[in-house]
Amino acid sequence: MQDSSDFGPASDYPRDALRVGMFKNIGHKIITVFGLVASIAMLSMIAFYTYNQEQSILAQNKRTMEKLTESVIEGLQTVMLAGYADIAQNYATRLKRVPEVVDFVILRTNGKEAFLDNSTIDSVNTRIGEEDFIPKDNTRIHQVLPTSDQHLQQVLQEREQISYYETDVNNEQLLTFLAPIKNDKDCHRCHGGDNPIRGVLKLTTSLAPIKQDIAATRSQSMVVLVVMLGLVFVVTSYLIRRSVVQPINKLTDAMLEVSRGDLDQVVPVIGRDELSRMAQSFNHMSREVLNSYKGLKNEQDKLNTILLSSLEGIVVTDSNGDVVLVNPAAEVLLDKSSEEIRVGGFLNLLDDPELVKHNLCKDPSQLEPVLVEYKNRILQMLASSILAPTGEAIGSAILLRDITEEKKLENQLRELSTTDALTKLYNRRHLDETLDVELKRARRYKLDLSVLMFDVDHFKRFNDEHGHDQGDRVLQHLAGVMRECIREVDVPCRYGGEEFLIILTNTARNGALITAERLREAVEASRIDGLQVTISIGVASYPYLDVEESDEFVERADAALYEAKEQGRNRVWMAH
Repeated sequence: MQDSSDFGPASDYPRDALRVGMFKNIGHKIITVFGLVASIAMLSMIAFYTYNQEQSILAQNKRTMEKLTESVIEGLQTVMLAGYADIAQNYATRLKRVPEVVDFVILRTNGKEAFLDNSTIDSVNTRIGEEDFIPKDNTRIHQVLPTSDQHLQQVLQEREQISYYETDVNNEQLLTFLAPIKNDKDCHRCHGGDNPIRGVLKLTTSLAPIKQDIAATRSQSMVVLVVMLGLVFVVTSYLIRRSVVQPINKLTDAMLEVSRGDLDQVVPVIGRDELSRMAQSFNHMSREVLNSYKGLKNEQDKLNTILLSSLEGIVVTDSNGDVVLVNPAAEVLLDKSSEEIRVGGFLNLLDDPELVKHNLCKDPSQLEPVLVEYKNRILQMLASSILAPTGEAIGSAILLRDITEEKKLENQLRELSTTDALTKLYNRRHLDETLDVELKRARRYKLDLSVLMFDVDHFKRFNDEHGHDQGDRVLQHLAGVMRECIREVDVPCRYGGEEFLIILTNTARNGALITAERLREAVEASRIDGLQVTISIGVASYPYLDVEESDEFVERADAALYEAKEQGRNRVWMAH
């Protein structure tokens, strides 16, 4: 299992680099975004304020000029009613000299400048019947506005003062006022009451001073904007670094320590904002990870104890087939080092890739052990794929168990259960089981099968004369002679006492007689402690004898043995 101090490449990353990168990615972004928003907001406010100021200045100028126009009209009315027309003309001429006034002129309703000819003087003198007003010697006509001028016609129709903006040849913006000079009752004596409007006063002023004021206002606004933005950036940078960047740095440092294996980390929780909740979440996560790690460490220690102390060899691979775990028992059983196993690969564990590959179980639920002989050991192998919950193979594992001693013990037990203790031949139980199986097989597949049954001639007398120990040695000697005279596929058995029986598989009547005679001669020619014994043999063969049960088969051989005894012993007799 992985050590707590190794949590991947993050633990090697420079802390200062993380801090600088974090500040650039977080602090600078927040300041940039906030600065853009603040700049846009302030620019919008300054633009709104400047626009309102411009409109206010223009409106104030307009109202002032409207009042001026009204005052001029009233002054002209007073002068005219007093009968001083010449003074009115001089009054208009003087107004043109005012710096802010570009043009000041009194127009007739047809757009011509008044006081330049004698048409009005003649009309008034005619109307009053006297020559109160002296005609001019030098006259001229100045058409200021066309008679069809829309602004002029608007004043004449609405009888109200109007204003409009225009631009002169120097591209300077001008504000022009057209105000009607109404024909009041006091004016009817001279001008009559036919026309409600006696004339139109035209006053044009330059907006250059106004524009200068507006430009000054804008400059002041920009200065205020720059100063305010500077203060906002400084204060914002300080507050963000103190309230955002520093807490994130602390959280980052704690995360780095966790990545390096120090899970006992606690971040200060300050306030109730999102960062404090992040700190709380981190502290909770850190505690949970620490508890989980302690639990995993305990389980790892248990697993390591099991793996290291296990007498069974364990080899595990990852999803790529690379060996990732080898316990000491596997090294001992395979007589290979851990490095040799890893380099050799999973399939070469037993130096037989096909064997491992063939017995690698894809479904763990169908796992069955396989016995393998390897380096003078008998190993029980369990090889299986490791599956994820989704069914995908994520690795493989082999479990090896040395059962050499168990197999030896099993063979010993099997030998004890099927072997006669004295002669080491198969015992009566094994005889009955084997003969029953072989007879059924012979009958099913039409095969030959024979049995030889024999015993020692006058064995009771031999025991009485030479003792039972000598009799036992005779039986042991007969067992050895018997093995030498038969094939490996034949089954030599001790039937009981001094009686023996041999099962000759796939052997017909003639072959059985030859084997029996060879055995009889070998026993007769041999000597046991200088003593000679002979045997009588009864032979029974299938299908020469049509027997159905193994007991009947033995009985027919026993009957033939009895007949051999009756015929003088030391001979072979075939059951008919």
